[in-house]
Amino acid sequence: MTRPSIIALSARTAALCLPARGALYRLPAAAKWRLSSSDADEQVRQGETSLAVPLLYELQPRARYRFEAEGFEAVEFDTPSCAGLVDAGDFGLVRDIHLDDIEGARRNAAALQEAVAAVPEGGTLRLPAGVWTAFPLALKSGMTFDLSQGSVLRAPSGRAGWPVLAARDTSGEMLGSWEGLPADCFAAPLHAVGVRALTIEGQGTLDGSGDRGDWWTWPKETRGGARRPRGLHLVSCSDVTLLGFTIRNAPSWTIHPQGCRRLTAAGLFISAPPDSPNTDGFNPESCQDVTIAGVRFSVGDDCIAVKAGKRGQTGEGEHLSETRGVRVSHCLMERGHGGLVIGSEMSGGVHDVAVENCAMVGTDRGLRIKTRRGRGGAITGITMRHVLMDGVETALSANAHYHCDPDGHDTWVQSRRPAPVDAGTPIIDGVTIEDVEIRDLAHAAGAFLGLPEAPIRNIKIRRLNIASFNPKAAAAPPIMADHVRPMRHETIVSEQAEVDCDDLALLSAAAISTSFE
Repeated sequence: MTRPSIIALSARTAALCLPARGALYRLPAAAKWRLSSSDADEQVRQGETSLAVPLLYELQPRARYRFEAEGFEAVEFDTPSCAGLVDAGDFGLVRDIHLDDIEGARRNAAALQEAVAAVPEGGTLRLPAGVWTAFPLALKSGMTFDLSQGSVLRAPSGRAGWPVLAARDTSGEMLGSWEGLPADCFAAPLHAVGVRALTIEGQGTLDGSGDRGDWWTWPKETRGGARRPRGLHLVSCSDVTLLGFTIRNAPSWTIHPQGCRRLTAAGLFISAPPDSPNTDGFNPESCQDVTIAGVRFSVGDDCIAVKAGKRGQTGEGEHLSETRGVRVSHCLMERGHGGLVIGSEMSGGVHDVAVENCAMVGTDRGLRIKTRRGRGGAITGITMRHVLMDGVETALSANAHYHCDPDGHDTWVQSRRPAPVDAGTPIIDGVTIEDVEIRDLAHAAGAFLGLPEAPIRNIKIRRLNIASFNPKAAAAPPIMADHVRPMRHETIVSEQAEVDCDDLALLSAAAISTSFE
């Protein structure tokens, strides 16, 4: 029998991984479990889970627990202490105010901020059940924010007087951002800047009200001098844990860790309508040591997009730093433009990213790497193993001619002729794909388009199984670049890319581009 592992642990919540053979987001078969403790008031708890990453809630601080599940070894763990439990309801919060009650939302935000200040180091702020409308809330170091079951913390529908996060702090470091560049942006409904040892957990919901205000009507604009807010924005934070909650309807990117270190997210549900603009699920940017486990995505853009900033139009890059060490496992990407995406903002470099034991259902693409001339930086050490893709249009893609930004269709970006190699030349080197099954494929199993001056290196594909094709699929370009021919039911196509595949029958000699000018 295999032994469950502890992914994350707080005073009152535990996230475990049940490493059953063949488990993706769900286990091959549901498992009954038993939780016991001689220290806690509730000495025995029993249940059943179908998830590979189950969460245990309402634990008792400073207690030893024993977890037993059918088919697994028992595992014991000790919950840490809690320095004090603060009830946010004791600070004058008002339930069920109207979404357009701006003054009421401002008063609720002030009450919540007072409650945050009252939490002792190592303590917990609990939001009770109910619907609470509030302006943006800033969290602090050394605290847990617990969203009780039945609680909803939602943003108001109006943005009059909404606080703005400046592009840079007083020392000149990037603070607010938009698509990889410093920029004033509206503060996220829940945010933290420069904090350490922060946990956000619970069975409640964070609602950005992107569907209720005007946020989704101006996706690429600046209004009131600022860009749209994220749903949860974590800037320059360390040792952050996100456990169990639902987050939905973000005004733009849903969860955006920016410049963070040692971040773990487990058991979340990240949701946005399919037509909501730029509502990516989880976008770690210039971060190190990130774990994303057992998270369910159903969003309007990429499910996970790993980023590292981008150079300015004149090549400026003092704000850039790398992303390194991202681990994604046992997640369900139900919808979105891409399952696991890297770029296109990758100028600081993206290295050592692994996605394993995940299911991608109905996403446009599975693994998607995108960049372009002018970005610079390197993408290295990308691994995908034991992944099921069902109803994905293009399973695997790497595109160095991505037509993003206002000049994305210009000849210098899209030309297939070699360009001089300089600081703006992006590098892709090292992509390993193993044990991936594709069902209901529409366009292509793989499409790899590199630059003639910097071909994609070291793509290794092993045990790729195309189980079925979508009979209703219409031909379409498999990647977002100019001069790409439509494709339907194709295997692996490549240009300016080194592809080593153990099944030579999957390698197509057909061209990707329709023009080589």
